[in-house]
This record gives sequence, C-alpha cells and structure tokens, in this order.
Amino acid sequence: MLATRLSPYLKKLTKVCPAIYNQFVPSDKEEKDEELTMVDPLMEEEHTVTRGLVHKYGNRALVLLTMNCAAYCRFCTRRRKVSDIQKGVINGRDLNKMVTYVKKHPEIRELVFSGGDPLTVPGLLKKALEKFSALPQIKIIRVGTRLHASNPSMVNQKVIDALKVVKTQPLYLMVHFEHPAEITPQTLKAIKKLQKVSTMLLSQTVSLAGVNDSVGVLYDLFSGLVEIGVKPYYFYRCDLVRGAEHFIVDFDKEVQMMTELRSRLSGLACPMYVIDTPGGSGKVPVALNFWKVDRSEFTDFTGKKIERI
Repeated sequence: MLATRLSPYLKKLTKVCPAIYNQFVPSDKEEKDEELTMVDPLMEEEHTVTRGLVHKYGNRALVLLTMNCAAYCRFCTRRRKVSDIQKGVINGRDLNKMVTYVKKHPEIRELVFSGGDPLTVPGLLKKALEKFSALPQIKIIRVGTRLHASNPSMVNQKVIDALKVVKTQPLYLMVHFEHPAEITPQTLKAIKKLQKVSTMLLSQTVSLAGVNDSVGVLYDLFSGLVEIGVKPYYFYRCDLVRGAEHFIVDFDKEVQMMTELRSRLSGLACPMYVIDTPGGSGKVPVALNFWKVDRSEFTDFTGKKIERI
C-alpha cells in the first residue's frame, strides 16, 4: 500500500482544492483490482541493470536515487515501491556500480534522474551529478521533480548547489504540474530558483479523472505554465498501474479535450499527448480529431501491436 505523506503546505491546499486533495489523499478506490492494470506497467523492473539504474532505451538511462518523495501522488506509476523505506535511498556502492555500467555502454548519452524525487536527497544528487557529468559520453542530463508543488520550501540552497554541479551538459528540469491551483506564490518562488540553475524547465502532466479532466482546467494550466516560463512538454494518458484505475479518463474524452486545446493554445503552450506504452516500449503520440484514424490499436517503438485501453 502506498504510504501517505503531506507537507503542511500541501495540507492547506488539500483543504481548499478538491483536485489537489484527490491527488494526494488515499481513497478506497485504490483497493479495486482490475485485470487490465499492472504492478509495473512500464516494465522497469525487467530493464533494471543494477540497483537504481534502468536501461530501457539504447541512448539513455533512468537513474533512481531514492524511492521517497515529499508527498506521494496516488497515481504514481512506481507506487509498487515508492515510499518503501527498505528500498529507500541508494548508497555509494550502488552509485559506483551505476557509473561502471554507464561507462561500459558508450551508447548511453543521456541520463534521466527520477524516483522518488531526487531533489529530496540533495547530498546524494550532488554526488551522482558530479560522477555522471564528468563522463565525456554524457551529453544531456534531465532531472524530474515535483518538490516545487508538494513542498516548495524544500527547494533550498542545498538543492540549488547540487544542480549547479552540472556545468558542461545542458540540464533540463522536468517539473510535474497537474492543476492550475498548484501555481501558487510559493511554487512560483521555487520555480524561479530552479530556472536560475537549469537550461530549461519543461512540465509533465498526467490526465486524471477528478483532477484535470476538463478543457477549462487544462487550458488554465498550460497557459499559466507558459506565463511563468515553463514549457508544457508531455500530457500523459494515465498509466495502467494497479491502484490508480479510478484516475483513468475515457480515451475519447481525452482525444476531444486535446483536439480542442490544440486549436486554442499556441504551439508553445500545447504539450504532446502521449501514451507511455503499457508492457511495451515508448511514449507514442496520439492522433487527434483533425484526422480520421482507427485508434483501436497502435504500435510501440519496436513495432509491437498494442490494443488501446
């Protein structure tokens, strides 16, 4: 069972915003067990090459420094292990093994730090960034976080100092936003700090029933993000992760929402709508209603046919 954690900041928001409450406070609906859902829908365990390192795509790898976050999203694709204290944070030996693996695979040119939230362990993040950014083969570094929205006061000098370690490569920060009510003065202050030490901030948003499943909410969110200098990057169909079934929005509704948004928003404000292929490979763009297409199935990056759910 995914643990519950709320910062004092987030507790206040959950009391005044149902959309934020639904994201972070447990529901009995999480106990529903659907046959179509999976514990590990993105097959990360199968592609874990050493503790904390997932190598699923040839030219890039995923680094998981910690399984802890400042708050736990109820729709998390890694809810199978996020918040697990025993799996917790990797150690120096784990980090060295990751570096050794990357060195042996020169095709890896990009690293994506995720978790858990890597910004919650700034000391470890700094060590990892020092080691990996020193490798000539690494050309791009990405760091994903939701700390700005779950506990913005934790975006402190230690976090900034850790990110400053990256000097040679571009550093892209992937900041998660699900609802416009998350763009508060406190969050904006944290975002401005992160902007000073990064190449670019890009946002990732998950389609969530009871949170952002309306054109109006998404329009306000994507517009608001561009206005604070954050580029909406991905709009995800919710992963088929067990325990999060109640967040999954009707597929046709999602397509219609994104079709309308694409016609109303600027190209800068409109993210790419994708399905992170369940049991497959790749984030596949979804065709909108500007085209007449059969959306009953699609193929992943390997050509494998996936039945749309």
